[in-house]
Amino acid sequence: MPLSSSEGPVTDRLVAANQRYAAEFTDPGMDARPVLKVAVVACMDARLDLHAALGLELGDCHTIRNAGGVVTDDVIRSLTISQRALGTRSVVLIHHTGCGLLNLTEDFRHELEMEVGQRPSWAVESFKDADQDVRQSMERVRTSPFLLHTGDVRGFVFDVTTGLLREIDPVDGPES
Repeated sequence: MPLSSSEGPVTDRLVAANQRYAAEFTDPGMDARPVLKVAVVACMDARLDLHAALGLELGDCHTIRNAGGVVTDDVIRSLTISQRALGTRSVVLIHHTGCGLLNLTEDFRHELEMEVGQRPSWAVESFKDADQDVRQSMERVRTSPFLLHTGDVRGFVFDVTTGLLREIDPVDGPES
């Protein structure tokens, strides 16, 4: 049953869905360590069904999502825990076409400050070129002193109209 806002409070429907899920739930007996030893960093966009798009099953990976799929300090924190405490070895970065961050600017922070009287401590981390931001995110992962495993870091742009991933060459940029 789809969860639309016209049917009542969304959270109530989510809780009811969880009760139905729990009624048939069986503990899969999994460890918290991802079976495939991979962490996927992706945008929070609701159009990205990462498990379906990547052929993943429950327990296969760690999934870290934020606006834009940008590698921020908090993403490095999560990747560090993922690698050092839970055994991941590979990192997959996924941006996508039609991302809302392509049109958002740091003016957003100024507008928030004007509205609420306090400037956010965080950066918007917007970008004009998804490919270039994937390259920058790959570089942030590869050069982090906190990450043990930086040899298998790959980046992609997911096309929201075709469902296909397009791999981004880390060295193929505007200067090439």
